Amino acid sequence: MAEVRLEHANITVSDPARTAKMLDDIFGWKIRWEGEAIDAGRSIHVGGTDSYLALYHSGTSQNAAGDSYTTVGGLNHLAVVVDDLQAVDRKVRAAGFTPGEHYDYEPGERFYFHDHDGIEFEVVSYR
Repeated sequence: MAEVRLEHANITVSDPARTAKMLDDIFGWKIRWEGEAIDAGRSIHVGGTDSYLALYHSGTSQNAAGDSYTTVGGLNHLAVVVDDLQAVDRKVRAAGFTPGEHYDYEPGERFYFHDHDGIEFEVVSYR
């Protein structure tokens, strides 16, 4: 059997279009699909050829969750592999976000940042 891979994750955001634009600006991801979704909501699928994030917002008001690290089922962070960590660091800063400390330990170098919804992204390079 071939190795199993993650195709997509579906996350709730405050504004799918804004988050999709941020992911395009920083990672070069493109919109694969967008349209109506469950509960009168809207969803945008943004990513690459083989994987994507489904960005969802319901048609009703939504509240931010508590601390994900203490919430069972909470999303702690999404990790993205890139070739050039410093180039992505510059894009994160240009998008108005503040990268956290950079760490260099096996198997690669990485940093973290939080987007406008407080979602944490880990950016890692194995070069």
